[in-house]
Order: sequence, then C-alpha cells, then structure tokens
Amino acid sequence: MSYHIRHTSKRNITAINSIEALCKALSISKEELENALATPDHFRYTPSTAIKSDGSPRKVYNPKPMIRMIQRRINRRIFNSYNNKGREKKNPPIIWASYIFGSIPNQYYDLDLENKDYISCAAIHCGAKSLLKVDVKNFFDNIHDIYVKNVFENFFHFSNEVSEALTNICCYQGHLVQGALTSSYLACLCLYDVEGDIVQRLARKNLKYTRLIDDITISSEISNYDFSYAKSIVIDMLHKKDLPINNEKTKASYISSEPLMVHGLRVAFKEPRLPSDEVRRIRASVRNIECLASETNYRTTHPYRKDFNRCIGRVNKLKRVNHTQYDNLVARLLRILPLPSKKDIERISEQIDRLENEYSNNLHGSYWYWRRLNKVHERITILNRTFKSEAKTYRDRLKKINHCYIQ
Repeated sequence: MSYHIRHTSKRNITAINSIEALCKALSISKEELENALATPDHFRYTPSTAIKSDGSPRKVYNPKPMIRMIQRRINRRIFNSYNNKGREKKNPPIIWASYIFGSIPNQYYDLDLENKDYISCAAIHCGAKSLLKVDVKNFFDNIHDIYVKNVFENFFHFSNEVSEALTNICCYQGHLVQGALTSSYLACLCLYDVEGDIVQRLARKNLKYTRLIDDITISSEISNYDFSYAKSIVIDMLHKKDLPINNEKTKASYISSEPLMVHGLRVAFKEPRLPSDEVRRIRASVRNIECLASETNYRTTHPYRKDFNRCIGRVNKLKRVNHTQYDNLVARLLRILPLPSKKDIERISEQIDRLENEYSNNLHGSYWYWRRLNKVHERITILNRTFKSEAKTYRDRLKKINHCYIQ
C-alpha cells in the first residue's frame, strides 16, 4: 500500500447499558430525558434557510435549549470525552480513521498531531495526476435513523434502549439534519462498518481515498486514470446506506486538461497550494483593512473588529499551506490591531457584574457561562492595548470567578 491507512475504531470497551447510566453520563435527570424524548419533532428545532456556495437554499434546524444542551453533552462526553472542566482527555473514545476529515477534533496518533481540517485532507492527494470526486446528495437528510442507531448500538456497543434514546435525540423526522450539534460526528461515523473495506480495496490499486463529511475524493498518480472500478464500488457502498449520488458534482478530472483542485486547493505539488487568485484576494483584503485603519477612530469600532478578524482568518490560511507571504501580511496586520473605546469599559464592567452575580448564586455550571467568561477575556485583551489599569482590575475580578464547570 502506498500510504498509511487507519480505520475508525472505539478506544475502549466500556459501554452505556441503561437509561440510568445514560442520564448519569450526561448529568441530566431521567425526567429531563423523558421530557426531551416526548417532545414532538416540530417543537425541538427552529428551522431557517441558509444559502449554499452555489446559490441554492439549504434547510438548517436550530435546536431548542433542552435538545441543544443534551446534544452538546453527547458531543463532549460520548464523541469527544471532555472532563467537567472543559479539558479534552488524553485518550478520547474514538480513534478516527486516517481518511476521515472535517468537523472532528485533531488528534495525536503515535505522538504526532494529526490535523483533521480540509487542508490536511487535500494534502493526502498531493502529487495526484487524476482525481475522482463523488458527492452525496443531501447527505444529512439521507442518513436515516436506522443507521444512526447502528452507530450507537454496534460501534459504541450501547444497549438497545440507550441507542434508541440517543437516536431519538439526534434525529429529526427519522434522519439527521443540518444544525443539530451531533450531526457532523454521526455523519463521519455512519459508514464506519463499510468504508474501511472500500479504502483497502482502492489502496490495492494504489488509489488514495478521503472523505470530508460528504465530499469523497479518490486520486491516482497515473495520468488519465480510468476510475470506472473505483466509482462503481464507492457508489455501491453508499447505496447500501441509502445514500444517493449527486451526479452533477460526481466527476473525474485530469492534470492534462485542468488544474487539479481538492477543497479549493491545488494538489499537483508536494504540498497543497492556494490558487493564485485566492492569494491576490487575501492581499487585497489586507490592503482594505489598512485603508479602514487609517480612518480617524475607526479602529475602535465593532465593524472594524469584525472585518479585522475575518481578514486575519484568511491570512492564517497562508500559514497552513506554508505560503511565503504569510509573515509579511500578518506583520502588517499586527501594526493595525483593533483598539478599545471607553464604551468597552462600560460593557466589560456590566458583563463581569452579571458573571459575578451568577457565580455567587451558584449558576456558573453552564456552557453559556463559560462562553460569556471567555468572551470577556477576549475583550479585556483588546482593552489592555490602551486602558492597561482598567484591564488589570477586570482580570483580577475574573480570577475569582474562573472556577467554572462546563456542561
């Protein structure tokens, strides 16, 4: 085989075998779980519409507070395994496959950090001369509850009643939906029992396989490779799970006729590269931020902070692909960091007052308390650039209420 393959597996044999044990694992009462399970689907989510990159609409479902809280704890305590102080345990319960990427945590394997983002996914295919992309149509909507239950029952080895309860909480009208907190993990796991065999068969043909949620990519270092066999066995695998193919987005491409792109990155090199027009757009965004920063007092506004954060996020893409312009562009941005205004002092004071009140009333065990606490820390960092004395005072106050538990 031309590259290392590791399949998704469960790290330990411990399992949740009763509803009581499930409630204990999620730190909820049996009554809370029963109320959530009894809530009709249409009362569990707030639907909305998002626009895809191709301009088509996508239904997104925002979970209501109780469902959101339970799904978050499923993520943290079953899929990720964080402790109650929000620190990830050294040995998380899932060892993720080497070919699965996107919406799963980076992990250490053989003491090396393994990134699970789209750039690392594209890197697998560097040096390719032929590509096959297979796109699943409406991926989340077509992952039915029978396959979700299969994950809990046969991958995690939970009891039937526990698997049914978790499936109920994670599904909407019998399938996964975009917006549910657990959907991405379950989407990555739904092919755990069939995907490994396909990857091994492709590897015997010297083909590399990756999946970024629902985007399957297969590559060959042979020019004009015939992917008919690879395509047929992958489609057969997906059909076994009732997953239909988007024929319009499923196609082969060859270096002889076009630049080979995987997740927006060029892969006909030793490392993934951003397209030259994307690099130009990043440079232009830095110049735009510099122009905004030159306007009187604009660096103290919230719109400037939003634009700055978006820009530095784009510049950081250059670092991930080891681009030579990263150091220069980030240095330019560091000279025009957002600055605080006197209104920030008032806002931070009000936010800390609220946190102190919640802490004194023993209400500091929620996820949202932790989120607000971290948000205040970020704002104090900005405040410290101009109002150092006030920033120190606020940091001292936060130290007294920083002992929170994350649920």
